[in-house]
Amino acid sequence: MDGNGTVTTAGNGGGAGNGGGTGTGTGRGGRDRLAEIFRFGLVGGVNTGTFFACYLLLHPWMPYFAAYSLAFLISMVGSFFLNTHFTYRTRPTWKKFALFPLTNVTNYLVQSVGLYALVTWAGMDDRIAPLVAAVVAIPFTYVISQRILVPRRGDGAPAGPGSETHERRPAPLA
Repeated sequence: MDGNGTVTTAGNGGGAGNGGGTGTGTGRGGRDRLAEIFRFGLVGGVNTGTFFACYLLLHPWMPYFAAYSLAFLISMVGSFFLNTHFTYRTRPTWKKFALFPLTNVTNYLVQSVGLYALVTWAGMDDRIAPLVAAVVAIPFTYVISQRILVPRRGDGAPAGPGSETHERRPAPLA
């Protein structure tokens, strides 16, 4: 499991409401980006804990795979709202909510390929390889979640503060 919804968890190119920096890691924009990545990690930890707690609570009442699936969905919904409000400070919308599961698909695919490569080609212990694959997947999941949750300008760049498309303020799901 990454840290965001189940096992997971993107660079925002600088201007996406995080100081308008260049995204190079220097100046105000770099600090804001690091803070955003830190928040992303926190959300991932909370969602992993939520997933596991839900799984443990549901497991006595239903078959393990049903408990796993329901816990996965609950934590994914929680991840969406935590990431929109806390990580990216953007407005949740139905469109973003519908696209958000792509972050989990991406995470699953990257982890699966990574797991296979680490065990089969690199000869890594299959008890350790899932953790390494999960860590490798985090940047990919971060990028995908940011692309989905952070509004973009017409030129494809993240919307910065003061722009007409900037919506990095928590608001009700609309």
